[in-house]
Amino acid sequence: MAESNHHFQELDDPFSSNHSRLPDDTVFYSIYPYFSLCSSSSAITDHLQSLHLQILSTISPLTSDYIWQHEPFSLSPSTSDNLPHFHGKVKFGDNLDDEWFVVFLLFHISRKFTSVSVRVWDTDGEFLLIEAAYYLPRWLNPENSSNRVFIRNSEVHIIPRKQFSSTPPLKDALKFLIEHPEITRASDAVQSAIKGRISDYPDKARRNVHRVRVRVPVSIAQVLRHEPCLISLAVEGFYDRDIDTMKYAANMKKFLPNGREEELVLVSVKMSRAMYAQLLQQKFQAPKCYPMPPLPPRTDQTTYMEAELGMKIACGFEMMYQQRKKEGEEGKGSTWEAFKESFEKIGYFEGLLRGSQEYKRLMEKVEEYYKERALHYRASEMLSAPVRRIDEILALPHSSDDFKGLEVPSSDDDSWLYCGEEELKSVLEDRQREMELYEQQQKRKQKGKAKVDDDLSNMNTNDFDLKDIAKSMDTFVQKVSSYQGAEVPEDRDLQDVDFDVGRFMKELQSATRPSGGADGVSDVDAEEGSLSDMDFDDSEDESDVEAPNEKEFMNAYTETLNEELRGTTLKKSFVRATDHSPKKDEHMSNDAEEDMDDDFTPVDVDFNLVQSLLDSFSSQQGLPGPASNLLGLMGKQLPQDDPGKSGKGN
Repeated sequence: MAESNHHFQELDDPFSSNHSRLPDDTVFYSIYPYFSLCSSSSAITDHLQSLHLQILSTISPLTSDYIWQHEPFSLSPSTSDNLPHFHGKVKFGDNLDDEWFVVFLLFHISRKFTSVSVRVWDTDGEFLLIEAAYYLPRWLNPENSSNRVFIRNSEVHIIPRKQFSSTPPLKDALKFLIEHPEITRASDAVQSAIKGRISDYPDKARRNVHRVRVRVPVSIAQVLRHEPCLISLAVEGFYDRDIDTMKYAANMKKFLPNGREEELVLVSVKMSRAMYAQLLQQKFQAPKCYPMPPLPPRTDQTTYMEAELGMKIACGFEMMYQQRKKEGEEGKGSTWEAFKESFEKIGYFEGLLRGSQEYKRLMEKVEEYYKERALHYRASEMLSAPVRRIDEILALPHSSDDFKGLEVPSSDDDSWLYCGEEELKSVLEDRQREMELYEQQQKRKQKGKAKVDDDLSNMNTNDFDLKDIAKSMDTFVQKVSSYQGAEVPEDRDLQDVDFDVGRFMKELQSATRPSGGADGVSDVDAEEGSLSDMDFDDSEDESDVEAPNEKEFMNAYTETLNEELRGTTLKKSFVRATDHSPKKDEHMSNDAEEDMDDDFTPVDVDFNLVQSLLDSFSSQQGLPGPASNLLGLMGKQLPQDDPGKSGKGN
């Protein structure tokens, strides 16, 4: 896809990372300006135009001399999904350097324009996370990473799980990213892993361009002189050839009209290293009509290799040209009429009369935008409509004399083609070190966890007196608390409460009648300032005549409460002290026996307390919970359950 075919077009499927049929070997990206989240719709288009040209001007010095494998970096405005942004894609094919050069450009854009947020993904999904796989949070995986990974201000950001448990809506994720960059910023290890991958750019991009001398027909030399970027289509046509397209190469009607009478000329061609390798490694028999020089030693070895490489390029041009012409899918390019129509479709001139002053003003802005952006997309135009452009070039006067006497620089050193083993070994060693470091960290974590488990399992449960729990709980409950709350072990880190006792007493006396203090307060309670000495005994002010009525009421209340409980199963939930139960009559029915047990067998309060605490502690499965917290306040710690043993301790 060339950028020129998509001006402000609504695109949803191809650029969605959730799309199930993404093209192979293609990197996708979207850039979201801050104003798209807050500006009014009337101002969006103007803002997009201005920012679009600024971004293109920023990256143009980095991309002007770069030869892309299949298609150049492109950026198209879009107003789809009520979220105006820019999007683009680059098919990198076998040249993985193209993909990482795109990542570098996106980081560069985010550094120059700090108000934008960037997303990038490919057929594999969030490939940035793959690069930093050993340093990611454990919760992050391919299933929940959608709309979570962004580039902003030249740093990687990850929307945390606690903010959005499921896939966050894109607009909400962008707002959170802008408002809380300190929370979303990925760890330093993640930053280093990803930035290390692009640290050699843009120098690596320049090294990726390989210059080579070739001998080609005059028509091919003429095309490459005017449009060097078309070499990518020629190599693609040669490398992806099939039986049908090879028929075109057998005749060479377009680029070799005179057959073997054509003269080969020496030119220098720029291509990516991947293209050079693709041409060099392919064995291809020259068509009978092609004017190949004699084999060495009749011909110099270098001359023959230059001609052989040029032959492959020429055949690639022929196959690409004829195939595209047959399919009739030639791109129209961004003609002025098509460009203007795209603005009319999005309502840019809505409500304005043709010929009005405001209409003319907006039209002038569109014309200026069209001219300026066209300067940045010449390569895209050529790759979008190669047949038309080739016809235009070959229609110009040209001959072999145009290329004679020219100084042609020598080919670049291609030793890198044979030394890739060292580079591959270096990359594998880096990955190996990352993996070993990750495994060491995991082993340390597991070793630490195992040590804690061993310490807990080695605790002698026989030395742990469960009766002490009941005793501690009884002391804890019976203890009269002060205004500072329930007592806890003295080594706990607690802060004193700022409490004005005198003022509290005055407020209390003003709201209640005076009353004597209660006797029977322990010395410890008195020392800790217990409020039990302020308890009021209402019975002192009541007559003795009312006492029997209170006693009768309590008896009636107790009898009614017991009657209510007899119809429930609550009594069966407690363990009773059976060792103190009276002997049962052998002739007594089971129901009668059970009723007698309920009436006369006392509840073992301590046993029920301990059993309930143990059940609660066991249900926590080693995690924090109410039982462990309560026991911790009393200074007690239970050992973890041993899965190898059955039953509870008692």
